[in-house]
Amino acid sequence: MASTIAADQSTRRDFLYIATGAVAAVGVAGAAWPLIDQMNPSASVLALSSTEIDISSIQEGQQIVAMWQSKPVFIRKRTAKEIAEAKAVPVASLPDPLARNANLPDSAPATDANREIKPEWLVVVGICTHLGCIPLFGEGDYGGYLCPCHGSQYDTAGRIRRGPAPQNLPIPPYAFEGATKIKIG
Repeated sequence: MASTIAADQSTRRDFLYIATGAVAAVGVAGAAWPLIDQMNPSASVLALSSTEIDISSIQEGQQIVAMWQSKPVFIRKRTAKEIAEAKAVPVASLPDPLARNANLPDSAPATDANREIKPEWLVVVGICTHLGCIPLFGEGDYGGYLCPCHGSQYDTAGRIRRGPAPQNLPIPPYAFEGATKIKIG
């Protein structure tokens, strides 16, 4: 008789432990949901998820800076000389051999062709991959971009050539909307 009472109590106790654990798990999930949900992008960020840029007024050798998702995007119409110099660089000599192009697979090599859609147009996110500074155009030894903070130098295809930056300037997802517009995002 004593053993049946002990078996009933252990069964009841096991049920209470399981029920308490289930209620606690639901409570933790209910309390955590608002914290996790607030990390979703706001409506204003979602509204800026894509932007169209008129490129008709950009002359060869010029660059404009557009904003996309609160980031500067450099849109440059490259010269024939800049394109030839960028194509002549062997990928094996680059510190970062990957294209970092959102329009291509992650493993695409950093050839000049993989860094653009049309050879004369370079579209890169203008944030240094070292510490997030804004690089200056036309500075440095490679004719591309120079980060003034720590000296990272990028070529005319936005590829890191010298300095502490670990990666090439990223290429955002973009497409040409006719001959005079680029849609980023």
